[in-house]
Amino acid sequence: MTPRRASLTGALLAVEALLLGSGQRTARRNAWSGVVADRQRARERVEAQRVLDGAPALRS
Repeated sequence: MTPRRASLTGALLAVEALLLGSGQRTARRNAWSGVVADRQRARERVEAQRVLDGAPALRS
């Protein structure tokens, strides 16, 4: 992270702390964690589908 980006991030976090109560901040971070987890699961589903598509079909 560049020093300029770090200072911008710090400034935004300071503004967030002033404007939002700790409960809202926690809720926002929890929501973002959920988004990140959903994206990870979606990537894993795509990868699993690729593996299944490349596997030979089982014959009974």
